[in-house]
Amino acid sequence: MPTYTVHEPPLRKDESVPSPERFVFVRDGFYFWAFALAPLWLLLHRLWLALLGYVILTGALNVGLYLFGAPGTVKFAASFLIALLMGFEAATLWRSTLTRRGWKALGFVIGEDAEMAERRFYAEWGKRTAPAKPPEPKYATPVWRGAPSPSDVIGLFPEPR
Repeated sequence: MPTYTVHEPPLRKDESVPSPERFVFVRDGFYFWAFALAPLWLLLHRLWLALLGYVILTGALNVGLYLFGAPGTVKFAASFLIALLMGFEAATLWRSTLTRRGWKALGFVIGEDAEMAERRFYAEWGKRTAPAKPPEPKYATPVWRGAPSPSDVIGLFPEPR
């Protein structure tokens, strides 16, 4: 089963508690779309520095291989390996970007898919963040005074009789 890390956003100006709708679940594992279309995947997830690093790395590699006169198979193999690395490390790049932006990692959750992971997380999170029940009031134990006296009134009658 996949493992997801849960990230809590920084507070907005009008918030005292972060909104659970803004939490981000990042799945561990291989991201196919980061492998196949790395620049678009990085743009989609707003990973600007990672995109800049990717463009510089692939550009420098392609220029270097061109200047050395490497054959096409070597160029393809190098590009394939970078794409493979991107697919495996996409979640790490995403997590590090969230951390750099001030998001707090709350933990991890295991689920068959993202929806199941969210359900499990929010069920447990709701238990932990629910306000504690107020303590039961402690009453003094009644004092036994012995047999009732004739002046004691029982019920709603004003006089004992």
